[in-house]
Amino acid sequence: MPARAITLYRQEQTQHQSSKHVVHHSRKSSSQEVKKKQVQATEAMAEPAYTVPAFRERAPEGMQEYQRMAAHFGRDLGHLQQELNRMKVATHEQVKNIEISREVKGMSLRKDVPVEVPKAPDFLVSLRSHTVWEKTPVKLFCTVSGQPNPIVKWYRNDVAIEPLSAPGKYKIENKYGVHSLIISRCAVIDSGVYSAVATNPQGKATSKATVCVRRPQGGGELSHLPGQVPLLSGIHPSKLEVTLLDSFGVTFGTEGESVSLVANMVVVPDLPNLPPEAMWYRDDTLLTASRWAEMSIGGGVAKLTLPHLNKDDEGLYTLRIWTKDGTTEHSAYLFVKDATPTVAGAPGAPMDVTVSDANADYVLVSWKPPNTTHEAPITGYFVDRRKSGTKDWVQCNDSPVKVCKLPVHGLTEGASYHFRVRAVNKDGISLPSRMSCGVTAAEVESDVEGVPSAPGQVIASRNTKTSAFVQWEAPKHTNNLMGYYVDASVIGSKAWFPCNHRPYKHNRFVVHGLIPGDTYVFRVQAVNAYGLSEESQESAPLFIDAALSTPSAPYGISLLNCNGSSMTLAWKRPKHTGGSKITSYYLDKREAELVAWKEVSPSPAVHRIFTVENLTSGVFYEFKVQAVNLAGVGLPSEPSKAFACVAWTMAEPGPAYDISFWEVRDSSILVQWRAPVYSGEGPITGYFVDMAKKGSSDFVTVNAEPVGHCYLKVTGLESGASYVFRVRAVNDKGVGKPSNVSDPVCAKTLPGTKEISCGVDEETGDIFLNFEACEISESSKFNWSKSYKEITESSRVSITSSGRQSKLTFVNPETEDLGIYSVAVTDTDGVSSSYSINEEELKNVLDLSYNIRHPTVPLKTELNYEILEKGHVRFWVQALKLSSSVNYRFIVNDKAITSAEGCKISHDVSTGIIQMTVENFTKASEGTYTIQIQDGKAKSQSSLVLVGDAFKAALKEAEFQRKEHIRKQGPHFSEYLSFHVTDDCTVILVCKLANVKKETTFSWFKEDDEITVDVPPNPMSGSCSLPIPMFSRKDQGIYKAVLSDDRGKDTSVYDISGKVFEDIINALASIAGSSASELVLQCTPEGIRLQCYMKYYTEEMKTSWFHRDSKISSSEKMRIGGTSEMAWMQICEPTDKEKGHYTIEIHDGEKAHSRTFDLSGQAYTDAYAEFQRLKAAAFAEKNRGRVVGGLPDVVTIMEKKSLSLTCTVWGDPSPEVTWFKNEQEVLSDDRYKITFEGGKFSSLTINSVYVEDSGKYSINVRNKYGGEFVEITVSVYKQGDEIPEPKLGQMSRPAATPKPATPAPQSAKTPTPQTPTPSIKSPTPTPPPSVKSPTPTPAPKSPTPPRSMRSPTPPRSMRSPTPTKK
Repeated sequence: MPARAITLYRQEQTQHQSSKHVVHHSRKSSSQEVKKKQVQATEAMAEPAYTVPAFRERAPEGMQEYQRMAAHFGRDLGHLQQELNRMKVATHEQVKNIEISREVKGMSLRKDVPVEVPKAPDFLVSLRSHTVWEKTPVKLFCTVSGQPNPIVKWYRNDVAIEPLSAPGKYKIENKYGVHSLIISRCAVIDSGVYSAVATNPQGKATSKATVCVRRPQGGGELSHLPGQVPLLSGIHPSKLEVTLLDSFGVTFGTEGESVSLVANMVVVPDLPNLPPEAMWYRDDTLLTASRWAEMSIGGGVAKLTLPHLNKDDEGLYTLRIWTKDGTTEHSAYLFVKDATPTVAGAPGAPMDVTVSDANADYVLVSWKPPNTTHEAPITGYFVDRRKSGTKDWVQCNDSPVKVCKLPVHGLTEGASYHFRVRAVNKDGISLPSRMSCGVTAAEVESDVEGVPSAPGQVIASRNTKTSAFVQWEAPKHTNNLMGYYVDASVIGSKAWFPCNHRPYKHNRFVVHGLIPGDTYVFRVQAVNAYGLSEESQESAPLFIDAALSTPSAPYGISLLNCNGSSMTLAWKRPKHTGGSKITSYYLDKREAELVAWKEVSPSPAVHRIFTVENLTSGVFYEFKVQAVNLAGVGLPSEPSKAFACVAWTMAEPGPAYDISFWEVRDSSILVQWRAPVYSGEGPITGYFVDMAKKGSSDFVTVNAEPVGHCYLKVTGLESGASYVFRVRAVNDKGVGKPSNVSDPVCAKTLPGTKEISCGVDEETGDIFLNFEACEISESSKFNWSKSYKEITESSRVSITSSGRQSKLTFVNPETEDLGIYSVAVTDTDGVSSSYSINEEELKNVLDLSYNIRHPTVPLKTELNYEILEKGHVRFWVQALKLSSSVNYRFIVNDKAITSAEGCKISHDVSTGIIQMTVENFTKASEGTYTIQIQDGKAKSQSSLVLVGDAFKAALKEAEFQRKEHIRKQGPHFSEYLSFHVTDDCTVILVCKLANVKKETTFSWFKEDDEITVDVPPNPMSGSCSLPIPMFSRKDQGIYKAVLSDDRGKDTSVYDISGKVFEDIINALASIAGSSASELVLQCTPEGIRLQCYMKYYTEEMKTSWFHRDSKISSSEKMRIGGTSEMAWMQICEPTDKEKGHYTIEIHDGEKAHSRTFDLSGQAYTDAYAEFQRLKAAAFAEKNRGRVVGGLPDVVTIMEKKSLSLTCTVWGDPSPEVTWFKNEQEVLSDDRYKITFEGGKFSSLTINSVYVEDSGKYSINVRNKYGGEFVEITVSVYKQGDEIPEPKLGQMSRPAATPKPATPAPQSAKTPTPQTPTPSIKSPTPTPPPSVKSPTPTPAPKSPTPPRSMRSPTPPRSMRSPTPTKK
């Protein structure tokens, strides 16, 4: 600040100081002329003017601080000083009115007050409704009577009004029964229903009134940033009253995202079909609905949605709504960040692409360049065009253009085009800009070329807790300036980030989104079509906090002690410090009966406790306090209540004071206080803490026994609830008077709160407590305490603080350092934390500290060993980290080992492995192995004891590996024999071979017998296999695979028995069970059979059958069996008892595969009927008539010989026999004699045959169950002729040449004789199996018996498909 300004400040201060005493004297003389109460009431209800009292003379230290800060803020502080001077004058006038009122009150107290009867509250004068203009004050007042005097509380929309919640906004007064509420600078949001509620023990009364705050026509809120929305062109009629409520604030978005700006409002009248008319502006441009901006209004909400953000959308957005009295407005800034580039390091997209008319086939495209902070400089731009209605973009320039404009030629006349631009740097190409909207009129540009010069001085000042106001001087050479880019950087980070992403036209800007408590510097760049200018000089560092102002008024003045001539007072710190540390306090006093105030002392109080001397005993005194910070003297407190200057002589202690709250969490609060100044007739022995919820007077004592210290942690609180506290001191005489009730405190953890952490410095080994504050101000300090007693100077700890971090380091921690350590951050909203160090934790951190100060090489693994191929043994240890200068040595049985032949020692710094390889590991290697490591100052040692059984196991493994190495020098098995089951249930023995050649042979053996396989094994393929199909118990045994050539021989033995055999069966069962079909019903002549088909079945599988959950065992009734394709269970001669569910379970060792069939109901009925049919058919087949033997197929006989055709027949009952010749029945006569003896022997005899007797003879044997037809071919030749070649006759094919008949399969079966019918008298013997009867082929006209008479053959589907077991 210039010296002239400082001199002016001192002169003004001196004038106000002298005028203060003159005014006091004039008030005293004028007060004697006031006589009537009507004048008193009129003055009390008058509208006072409010100003700040005159500045006091500062101490020399304060003046030095003031001069330093004045020089720092420059011209801005001069303007601030003028505003403060205006406030002082206004406050001075207020003090005059208060003094007069006090004097009138003093006069009235001298009069005798008559005793009044208790009376409920009553409003003599009720509240009156008001309609006022915005930014003007309004005063609501009422007169209340009642005995005792009622207490009046004020409410807005049924919510209690707290003056301290908005300092300077509300003022509540009570003078002579006249209660008033003053609202300064009314805003539209102050509209509502206000009520005064008067309460005393006799009852309660309420008075209400409405306050309506209106905004003058065109009197919208000022924009947050320079640049105003265009003025209205004319009057717009509207009959709606619109009041904006919650509106959008500063908004941050990213390119490509969607953002909505929403404003809530109250519309009177609210007509759904007639919403108010709203207009949206970006900077000074009126927005219209488009694909980039969607607007809606209705239902009390005005909304602007930007569905696809682009940097073109950044700017100051203003909502203007027409109302009955004009318009109402709201503005806020929208910031849009660059989208993540497709290539790291690529620049952001250009913006504001415009197209200017120039010719029929020529346009000029221009744009604005993006901001670059950490990206490489832009080297040029590519311009793309697209015809309207198409989707393909065409690049207009082959090489990047360096300026922000490009003439585009070769366009089609009459066609419509869109354009977009992409920026280029050395890392890549940016995302494209938003495409242009159309062609605009050409702008006239000067011929000046080149980027603008750098902006001038940049000045940053506080704005809010999260924003800063930055202004700068315009560049000397603007060169068609487009705007400015503002960048910011946190002190110490060296990283810059953009504050705006679209060129800003004005030279002052509000930067939002800053972190409170951090310090920033700012710089500015100018932009034109040729690019960005050089960066400006950085601004001075700015600590982010609210703008500097005078503090609010102190409050809560309390009396702590009085000895008859002096009083000790205490008060509470102002709610708002004004963004600067409070340096001192000024006290004023007055006798309760007087009006004039007097200074207590010319020098201010430094602390919030002060002893006022030279008082008159027996007189009542009132006091008020003003706080002082860098900005000046704040508002005075409300006068204290009248304190009597009477010496305290009570035996109990006085009140505690200065109750404060720290470590506020969701369920606990630490309450601290200061000990009473007056201790009574004995030392204070403890304290009681009382607690009540806010608004309640029902206090509850928190601690059952008094605490001996001035703090107490209260737990078990309700999260989000507010509480008040008071403290009572205790001595031997009793409990003293309670302290003043504390301010309300809400049990809720501050957002971002962090706790104290205990750690050990990895470099020095120092033990420390560290704390990071979630909130901080420029004047904040970290106050560390032990057992909640502040640590000032101590040889046991050291404290260092920087920014948000504070660290308490222990010098030499011992048991006396145990306890609770706490830290509190001043000038914050109660940021604090505590940490308790106990013996166990101290021991742990001391051990860790010792390890750091006496370092060891940290080992990831201890000394270990492993057996390598060739039988070598590797001893190794791995450290977490090794340096290249590490030293180590191995010691075996107290003897140091060096790297030599047979022992190799090495290490790898990258992996931290140190190893020793012993090539010849023998019995002499038994003992203790130790490694000693030294890496710098760090040391480490690890040992391995390898004796006894452990050594024997290692030696055995080493010898095995040595033999393995020798074995692998010739052909060998890389994988020994194992089994594998294929999907078709073939078991395959497989092995893998290595180190083979063409001469290598391979053989398979089972039980030392060589196995011959269809495909010879090929060792060169690297593997050999032996398939074992249809695996069963017979395949058990010892299998060997032998591999040999001139280099050696290797054998693999595989014993398929026991567990291996069981594993193979289980593997087969798993595949078979998975492939098992559902149970199938099959009827046979013996009974009903259930069959389950699967890929493979063998009786060795664990297969179980169940009937109604009962396991079935194989018996005569229930037969269990199977084939290679299926498992079956047959019910012989079924009855109704066998009905029910049947289940088969195939177990594979892990799970059971089950299938179920319900043999009941219709299924059983049908099956039983089929069984009966098959049974009858089998019986008929068994007992039908047939030829069982004796007849030849062909007979050759000489003429005139006798021919006898004889056969044995069988049937039950005895069959009928008929002979045929050439399909004609032969009857018995002289030449043909037919006999049938005993029902079993039949013959046809021809005496003296002739050539004519040649032909086909047949016999038909039949009974009631069926029969058989057999043919014989007879050839007769004359004596002397050659014997003709025998030719067989043809059965059932008369046209074919006769040939020998093939015996029927049935003839091989041995029929079971049945009891003959009564008509058959002779028994039917069972023919021997060796005797086969030929089956004749009947001629076409042979009298074949009817089909119904033949033995019925059951269909295939009904037969058991069980093949003959091979």
